[in-house]
Amino acid sequence: MKTIVHKADTRGFANHGWLKSHHTFSFASYQNPERMNFGALRVLNDDVVQPKMGFGTHPHQNMEIISIPLQGALSHKDSMGNKRAIEVGEVQVMSAGTGLTHSEFNDSKTDEVNFLQLWILPEEMSVKPNYEQRQFSTEGKRNQLQTVVAPKDKLEGDALPISQQAYIYRTVLDAEKTIETNVKSKGNGMYVFVVDGNIEVADQDLNKRDAIGISDIDPITITAKNNAELVIIEVPMN
Repeated sequence: MKTIVHKADTRGFANHGWLKSHHTFSFASYQNPERMNFGALRVLNDDVVQPKMGFGTHPHQNMEIISIPLQGALSHKDSMGNKRAIEVGEVQVMSAGTGLTHSEFNDSKTDEVNFLQLWILPEEMSVKPNYEQRQFSTEGKRNQLQTVVAPKDKLEGDALPISQQAYIYRTVLDAEKTIETNVKSKGNGMYVFVVDGNIEVADQDLNKRDAIGISDIDPITITAKNNAELVIIEVPMN
């Protein structure tokens, strides 16, 4: 088993006034040659958008983009004709493929929006762009892994499809609860991101917004030392 720990306070940070963004991996003005990616996971941004502000229309191509709201609602509009809000409990996926444009906006006059945005490198280039979002049950992630994103050719349950052999799981663990998990495919690794709380995994004590990347995996055990919320990203390492 190989591990790499990324503590919350080692992330890159940008304060644009209307947007405060923590970057787990190199992004925009934050460039760190030792923090380029974890396998196919290229970006993990932790963004806070101020009221009545947002990201103007901009393009993407050949990237799998996943957004997970943690607080508030983000209004989405894209060149495929999709126009709706993404709310807490929902997950949004965009396969940018041959190209698309989109915007994201916080319509609230009073409340910030906090969301995670992940970019995963695709296994196929120039696929037809695709957009989907879905609400997932709270109970479905209570003390168990809830699969919210999966490969488009290996979908399970209500998981949303992406063009990569990658999975994203969410879980909320009660204090002292333990779960065991393993990768779906040999050669995949797991990146465990602590949204909130305190856990122990692979002999590491992790707190809010800390993360650990684990490769060459045997089954791993995650123990919540107090109530914890996690996002776990399984990705090919090559």
